[in-house]
Amino acid sequence: MYNLLNDLSIVEVSSFVASPTAGLYCAQMGAEVIRVDHKAGGLDYDRFMLTEEGRSLSWENLNRAKKSVALDLRSGEGRELCVALAATTGQCITNLPEKSFFSHSAMAKARQERCGTDDMISVRILGWHDGRQAMDFTVNAASGYPLMTGPEEWDPDTAPPVNQIMPAWDFITGAYCAFALMAALRHREGGGGGSEMRVPLANVAIGTMANAGVMAEVLYRGGDRERLGNAIWGAFGRDFRSQEGQRFMVAALTAKQWNGLVAAFGLADDIAALERELGVDFSSGDEPRFTHRQRLFDLFQSVAGSLPYAELAERMAAKGCTFEHYRTAFEAANDPVLLDSNPMFGPAPANPSGFDYPATRSFANIPDREAGDPQPAPYLGEHSEEVLAERLGLSSGAIGKLIDAGTVSLSDKSD
Repeated sequence: MYNLLNDLSIVEVSSFVASPTAGLYCAQMGAEVIRVDHKAGGLDYDRFMLTEEGRSLSWENLNRAKKSVALDLRSGEGRELCVALAATTGQCITNLPEKSFFSHSAMAKARQERCGTDDMISVRILGWHDGRQAMDFTVNAASGYPLMTGPEEWDPDTAPPVNQIMPAWDFITGAYCAFALMAALRHREGGGGGSEMRVPLANVAIGTMANAGVMAEVLYRGGDRERLGNAIWGAFGRDFRSQEGQRFMVAALTAKQWNGLVAAFGLADDIAALERELGVDFSSGDEPRFTHRQRLFDLFQSVAGSLPYAELAERMAAKGCTFEHYRTAFEAANDPVLLDSNPMFGPAPANPSGFDYPATRSFANIPDREAGDPQPAPYLGEHSEEVLAERLGLSSGAIGKLIDAGTVSLSDKSD
């Protein structure tokens, strides 16, 4: 936690991954992020996996350091309160449909009426640009990436696609939305007024494919990229197996990395002989190393298979190589190298689930600033009274009536 955005408040009305991620990143930089949910919890409130107490570990981690307001978003009064909160705050993040009670026009109108200003900022995550629904795994299917992955010996005409299991497009979209919000805020501060920012998840996926050069590549070559297994496309890198069977990944994208790897594996003479045979210079760039990768892989695996991983790691570290051994997720979550010495992790907060586990601060590390400890996620509705009083100026009596009517719910913390 860094207090770089401690003068910023954001209303977030969202669910699942991309939209909560945008709010999370802002909260980790000190912004007050007020997440508004339906009083029984949003669509992601009970997302798998659940603890024995019924708490979603996904929801708990995507909503750290936020405040929670629980309203009856199926009622007219609850929806009016939600719009009013966004309008008085002035900026919001959401993945609700534009054609809903939470449209930009509704918020802008309410802000004009309540604050006398025409400067509402909304960042809205869509599926496709034309309004069609989408989620990470469906836009990934459209991108072409799942048909580039898998063993290289697979038949390209009959082999199945291979999905990535991490919703990468969701997380990239969340990060892009946080950036879009900061851009809109700077624009407003310069006198440019409010902004309605729409970010289709599919645009992030297809646009990233284009930015990475993949679209240009396949159009230029007139066909699809072949599957390479765990090899790195266009450069030297792959997984290898040590004497005892430990798998590890190496990458050499620069001359320094390449020369270090050759030295660590003691392959200078063999590489020189192969260069003479093929009439190439492997230290000259990626192209010869990638073109003749299989011959090189065989050489490196012959050494890797004859030595224990500890010795290989010591050699590679001494030569400044880029490498890492494979871990299971459970091993990673218990690895002191990844956790204990990393300032990103801090003391476990009092999680609503009651389960203690590593919690993250901001991914950024600011050397001259002290990072605050990770904050817990809120209980659903934990801040309903506080936010309605502070943001909308409602009295305790007015809030009490809303609670009695079922329009507002308080914390779902068990006694």
